[in-house]
Amino acid sequence: MLRARGGAGGGRCVGRSPATALLLLTAFVLSSADGADETVNWKTNQANSFVISRKAAAGQSDVYTILSKVQSDRNVYPSAGVLFVHVLEREYFKGEFPPFPKPGEVSNDPITFNTNLMGYPDRPGWLRYIQRTPYSDGVLYGSPTAENVGKPTIIEITAYNRRTFETARHNLVINIMSAEDFPLPYQAEFFIRNMNVEEMLASEILGDFLGAVKNVWQPERLNAINITSALDRGGRVPLPINDMKEGVYVTVGADVPFSSCLREVENAQNQLRCSQEMEPAITCDKKFRAQFYIDWCKISLVDKTKQVSTYPEVVCGEGILPDGGEYRPPPDSLKSRDYYSDFLITLAVPSAVALVLFLVLAYIMCCRREGVIQLVHHSAIQKSTKELRDMSKNREIAWPLSTLPVFHPVTGEIVPPLHADNYDNTSMPLMQAQPNLPHQTQIPQQQAAGKWYP
Repeated sequence: MLRARGGAGGGRCVGRSPATALLLLTAFVLSSADGADETVNWKTNQANSFVISRKAAAGQSDVYTILSKVQSDRNVYPSAGVLFVHVLEREYFKGEFPPFPKPGEVSNDPITFNTNLMGYPDRPGWLRYIQRTPYSDGVLYGSPTAENVGKPTIIEITAYNRRTFETARHNLVINIMSAEDFPLPYQAEFFIRNMNVEEMLASEILGDFLGAVKNVWQPERLNAINITSALDRGGRVPLPINDMKEGVYVTVGADVPFSSCLREVENAQNQLRCSQEMEPAITCDKKFRAQFYIDWCKISLVDKTKQVSTYPEVVCGEGILPDGGEYRPPPDSLKSRDYYSDFLITLAVPSAVALVLFLVLAYIMCCRREGVIQLVHHSAIQKSTKELRDMSKNREIAWPLSTLPVFHPVTGEIVPPLHADNYDNTSMPLMQAQPNLPHQTQIPQQQAAGKWYP
């Protein structure tokens, strides 16, 4: 007995198509095997996959179950200027990786996602993606722009099973619709310190925040425009202590002017407290404090009705070049050019200048009186330097006459040298004993204490 069931795409096993014949042939092969329960996974070249299983019943014929899974594109229809959030659920992709889980089984394989615009390596500029761990769901979020209205944006979603290294790919078709009240004239941006971006993207948390804003603002229409992580604004990664959060910026828009509570941060007293890094006094802060810690010093209020375009109008004048027509590349038959003369000129001119300078310098140094004097001085300095170096190498040679005493300091008589030329000067003491000369004045010495005899 053959039983067919439709899976995620409503697939059916009807008609006499080649795929049906192949499925029946597979069932026939299974029926000719032993009586054990078996499961066969089969995929076509298209985006369809089939699971064929056989169960043997006691006293009855085998039961074949054919499960068809169709990986079709998913279409979403966000509005321009309104926050778009799409969750990539891991449970949805778990059934794409073999071995396919049986009913009632729970698999917890690590799965990561890669998203990109079809035909491009990255996503559109307005679309962001975040997934904290391989065991959490991924989230696509962003605020569509008016430039993409009416143009289908196809996002390729590739799921990776980090345990089996299997991949599965789905397409997400984003059809951006135009909003009637886009953009909302009054927009406020809040900085929430105790939230991460993936926590704020949850529908329950975002709904609670919009409800608190609506209670304070009292608008007729209130939409979340954009959500941005503080890290994307240059914030620092928090330390992993005390359950610290990154912080998130939430932009909301409304159709009525700002309430008095929201404008309290603009008064002089609160601005002074913010400049001193103190928390301002906001009367409606208690309506948020139960769940959201808002940094009121970083709130931004934008009134689109009072903004004037800062882009100057482009006026065609002399600075704009006229149209030069079509580009005409050079012909294939180009005339050859001889660079030999250019090479000679480049090499000969500097060489000639260097030769002239050399001749002028040689004439000044060798033929002029000033140059000859400088050469003589230089030769004398060289000779003196050589003599001093030779003396320092051999200390046993005769001392220079300039270092020997010539006259006696008292009598003025000529005194011979204290040592001969062959005297070993290496053992000469630093201070030599001076003999008592006949004309030298004797200095009395102090005698020891005691009895003095004449």
